[in-house]
Amino acid sequence: MRMLGLDYGSRTVGVAVSDSLGITAHGVETITRKEENKLRRTLARIEQLLQEYKIEMIVLGYPKNMDDSIGDRAKKTEEFRDMLVRRTGLPVILWDERLTTMEANEILMESGVRRENRKSVIDKIAAVLILRSYMDFAKEKTT
Repeated sequence: MRMLGLDYGSRTVGVAVSDSLGITAHGVETITRKEENKLRRTLARIEQLLQEYKIEMIVLGYPKNMDDSIGDRAKKTEEFRDMLVRRTGLPVILWDERLTTMEANEILMESGVRRENRKSVIDKIAAVLILRSYMDFAKEKTT
């Protein structure tokens, strides 16, 4: 089953996809928009990616607070999930994404990516980490 991983932010959405066996995840792109509430093009691009990669399930990063509470960003993510479900009909799993952006930044620093170049790929790397974390959990659950 191919899955799409999304790191939803106020102006960007990092996108990752799994292989058909659900073993690996790789970054695809970062979708950008000028205003937070202008989601029509973002949703249309996600729909194109769903068709292109024959996606059967979406894993959406869920930015809970460090104390496990639900803040404003998490509520906006829940609204985005609802839009995705309505538009695609696919299952959308909310997956804890705490510290993934920080981990993505560390990976990029260790890889020698310059600070000014990190911004363009950090959300895509975070989407890979979110998707990979979910796939690892799902694999453990079935064994």
